[in-house]
Amino acid sequence: MANTSSARKAARKIARRTEVNKARRSRMRSALRKVDEAIASGDRTKALDAMKQAEPALMRAARQGQVHKNTASRKVSRLTHQIAKLGK
Repeated sequence: MANTSSARKAARKIARRTEVNKARRSRMRSALRKVDEAIASGDRTKALDAMKQAEPALMRAARQGQVHKNTASRKVSRLTHQIAKLGK
């Protein structure tokens, strides 16, 4: 347990930030899951719609520090490639 007042405050701040970070990460993962499900079903239009929601969510997560920007870009690239393959 924290002994000093500053350590207690830091613990409170960490707890608040953890809740915010969990919510943001969950929002991002949900968006990605919708894209994956649409790709798995083979529905290209549904996948494109889900991707329009997921890409900003991913980039927002990268900007806010939830994931690294290269990780976000890689995920967007791979999902876009998978959606493009659905059209063929």
